[in-house]
Amino acid sequence: MLINANLRPDVLGNSAMIGDRVNVPGDDKMRTLGILFAAAALYLALAFQACWSNEMISEGSAAPSFRLQDQNSDWHSLEDYKGKWVVLYFYPKDDTPGCTTEACNFRDDIFAFRKLGVVILGVSTDDVESHQKFAEKHSLPFSLLSDPKGTTAEQYGALRNLGVMVFAKRHTFLIDPNGVVARHYQDVDPDTHSAQIMTDLQALM
Repeated sequence: MLINANLRPDVLGNSAMIGDRVNVPGDDKMRTLGILFAAAALYLALAFQACWSNEMISEGSAAPSFRLQDQNSDWHSLEDYKGKWVVLYFYPKDDTPGCTTEACNFRDDIFAFRKLGVVILGVSTDDVESHQKFAEKHSLPFSLLSDPKGTTAEQYGALRNLGVMVFAKRHTFLIDPNGVVARHYQDVDPDTHSAQIMTDLQALM
């Protein structure tokens, strides 16, 4: 701040001259706060960009390959299911309300899916042990694939990256026997999603 010209030099000290800028402790605090706010804003902007920047997989395009372990530590790849319809559904977290509802609806409809020769595969960033507990607790009769780094979710445009943590978005891909994405569901309602896919499958097959 600029010194008031009406103040006597002896009040300000021998080294202070009229027109000199005097450092006030509050100025340093304000500068520090400004830097912190700017850094926080930059971090949030980068996190938001990372969150939404992964490309979406469009219907009619080839489904990206993957190789992931399930709750029993068995490996699965998309190529293993060539010639079959695959429901590849991504979900945020094991044993959370919406994810449990979605999984249990697939469980309850599993015989109808199997009758059509359709394979159900769930994917999240949870580890194998978490998948095992989730599957056992709710008697899930299909494979839950572990994607701990979110690599596969990112390939499918289904990764949410918040910087300090990553998890899968609730997206589903209906993949035809030739490995082509027939349907991409982004606005998923866990309560009705299994029935929705069954209806679409019956129309497509």
